[in-house]
Parts: sequence; C-alpha cells; structure tokens
Amino acid sequence: MKAIQLHATGGPEQLKSLACDEPVIRRDTDIKVRVKAAGINPVDGKLRSGALPVNRLPLIPGCDAAGIVTETGASASRFRPGDKVYYFYGGVDGINGNYAEYQVLDERFVAAMPSTLDFIHAAALPLVLLTAWEALFDRGHLQAGQTIFINAGAGGVGHIAIQLARHAGAKVITTISNDSKAEFARQLGADVILDYHKDDIRDAVMRYTSGAGVDIALDNVGGKQTETLFPLVKCYGDVVSLLLPDAALDWSVARMRNQRFCQELMLAPLLLGLEDAQRHQTSILERAAGLVAENRVTVHVSQVFTLEQAAEAHRLMDTGHNMGKRVLVV
Repeated sequence: MKAIQLHATGGPEQLKSLACDEPVIRRDTDIKVRVKAAGINPVDGKLRSGALPVNRLPLIPGCDAAGIVTETGASASRFRPGDKVYYFYGGVDGINGNYAEYQVLDERFVAAMPSTLDFIHAAALPLVLLTAWEALFDRGHLQAGQTIFINAGAGGVGHIAIQLARHAGAKVITTISNDSKAEFARQLGADVILDYHKDDIRDAVMRYTSGAGVDIALDNVGGKQTETLFPLVKCYGDVVSLLLPDAALDWSVARMRNQRFCQELMLAPLLLGLEDAQRHQTSILERAAGLVAENRVTVHVSQVFTLEQAAEAHRLMDTGHNMGKRVLVV
C-alpha cells in the first residue's frame, strides 16, 4: 500500500511517500479500514520534528481518520464490511497512523461516521473534538450559565470548543488575530470576540463579567501565555491547559484566587494503553455524531491535500495561525 513514512525526525521533507505492506488483522476484535481521509494535527508536526519523543522508526503519522471497513476479525461484531467509520488511533511512537491506504485497529476504538459528513470532514473531527470535549466537560465541568474564555478560538480545537460550549448553554469569550478569524468566531457563536493584537483582554473580560472573571479558561496556547489567563478567571475558577505551561510560570495569582489548574492530553489513553479511557473517547465520538447530524457542531476544513502532498501540508501547518483543520485525501 501507499503510505507516508517518517524515517528520521526533522523538517517536513522527512515525510516520504513510500510503498509498504498492508497491516493485517491479528486479534479477533480487530477491523481493517480503507482510509479515505486523514486529519492533519499539530501533534503530527511535533512528532515529525522530534519535539515529542519517537523511539521507533519508521513511523506512519496521522492520529485521526475516516474510511470504510473492509474486513473484520472473528469476534468483531460492531461493524461489517462497507460500514463508514471515523476514529482516533495511531500516529504516535510505536503505533502506525493513518497517512496510509489502510489501518487495522480494535473495533472498540471506532465509531460510526456521522451520517451528514463526507470522509474529509469526518476525518478532521476526532482529535479536536475529543480534546475540546474532555477539556470542557471532563476537566472543566462546564455547565449551562457559566462563562468560558477560549484563546485561539479560530484554531482546530478552539473552533470546536466554542460550539460545544455554546451547545452546553455557556457564554463564550474568545481571542483571534485578524478580522477574517473574528467573523469566523462570530459565525461559530462566540459572544465576545477580542483581537489580542489590539484589545485589552483583561479589561474586556472584566467588563463583560462585571469584575468577577470567567468561570473557566481554556488554554490552547501554553507556554508563558498560560500565566495571562489567571487574572481572567474568578476565584475558585478553573484553568484547563492543552499544552505545557512555561517552567518559570508565576502561579501567585492562581494561588491567591484558589484556582484549579488541570491539563488535558487526549493522547494519554493511546500512549499509556488505557483501554477504559479509549472506550470513553469512542463514546464521545458516538455522542458527538448526533450533534453533528443536528448541525449543532460543524468542523471547518481550511485546506485539502493529497497523500503525496503531506510534506507541503506540514510546511503550511508549521507557519502557525491555522484556522480550522487541514486534511489529507488518501
């Protein structure tokens, strides 16, 4: 089969289109999927560059995908050949991913594809949806009537988080970097949209919340930016970060306000082999399929590439300031 392989970490040029053996069913609960499209995510770039550890090469990248079931193991009963599915699986150290024509995985980690989506949009959804869902509801315990601050609201996770928060009945304040992203965030349902180049973020948040601060802040940026969120969050509020904060972070404001700090790494169940957590993620995909079918959650695909254009897609991703998702058609 054709696949994009990584034989050495480095720049996008390390992604090579090569022929390799098709994966085969080894366990009774496995299914084989003909991959039709694969999502492109920042974690793919971090693994490729070596920013995240890769101990076993070559590796086929790609954490999420959509496709058609072609074969099932002897005990697999949830799907039949011809079923359309989407999932988050592979593309991390030791587990080949979905920049390839075929994937084999346990059927417990697969969900039926939302009926209203094509393969491209279905493939764009799993990682960002799972990250946003777990961050908002499993970590932040977001509830109706609360106010949440989401930085980088036009990005892959951010644009899904805005929609999930609005569906949950929360008010959303978000930051963007230009007018086109502001319009995008407005269409997603954000209540307050701030340009971090121009606006005084703290002043705007305090005015909107009558000086109390938001209930929850979702940090899509990490690093030193995490520290800027503490003054925006109310006493006994929550900060949920998707990325590592800077080692020299000043925690004094968070401590004084008794804020709870959580981290969300939706890769952990796959990396650590936590099967119960993986099945929980599958249940999220199943529940979200209904929201997608009702058009309550939509995924924005900004660009589509062929499998052979994976390196070019990574070059663009590395520039940052992405809006929505990029996808490879396999």
